Amino acid sequence: MTYTVAAGEATIGVIAEGEGPPVVILPSRGRGVEDYDEVARGIARGGYRVLRPQPRGTGESTGPMQGLTLHDLANDVAAVIAREARPAIVVGHAFGNWVARMTAADHPRLVRGVAILAAAAKRYPAALAEAVTRSADTSLPGHERLKHLRFAFFAPGNDASVWLTGWYPDVSASQYAAGRATPQDAWWGAGGAPLLDLQAALDHFRPRETANDLREEFGERVTVGVIADAGHALVPEQPQAVVDALLDWMRKLPS
Repeated sequence: MTYTVAAGEATIGVIAEGEGPPVVILPSRGRGVEDYDEVARGIARGGYRVLRPQPRGTGESTGPMQGLTLHDLANDVAAVIAREARPAIVVGHAFGNWVARMTAADHPRLVRGVAILAAAAKRYPAALAEAVTRSADTSLPGHERLKHLRFAFFAPGNDASVWLTGWYPDVSASQYAAGRATPQDAWWGAGGAPLLDLQAALDHFRPRETANDLREEFGERVTVGVIADAGHALVPEQPQAVVDALLDWMRKLPS
């Protein structure tokens, strides 16, 4: 089912499926929630109510796109969770993990736990961020965008062409600016929420020497998992492995 939620000046469209404790999935920068169809179905079959808020500028979601911070995007998510009248687990993929952590920091009573998928290290080369921007630039020829997709997102041998479509360049620009306008330390710790740091083994944004950084920084509230044969895209590369890891961790969280 789909519905909309008022969130200040924004209206947020939501795709919902399943029954049970709520789980919110937030997409990568400049992309829509349709990327998570298979993962959402798997989590719903596992006994959860899966909510996918459409980012501003996609689907039925509307609202100001300029002058935003991650606090604004977190408020959109919080409005979706508040409608459920019970705390949610928030799953954020790539850029979505920034918003997930911001939501937990700003609205701790609404968040039971945060799962971050293919989260970047605290610092990474600027060339990677530029490759994400160029991947979303639909004015570029397909062969050039594929080069950037393979570099920034997909492990060798995995089909990067599946992400030639599904981009929202204006959304990507808006989200990039919101991230730049928000100090990293405002969202980095995700408040005090339990964290699943689900990494992709071949993610250029997360070199292997940084694999335990969050565990070392925040201690036992962080669980680290690694998915083989995946890059920063992760979800289209290994959807079932992502579902299995999420369900295993979520079932261990305090109710």
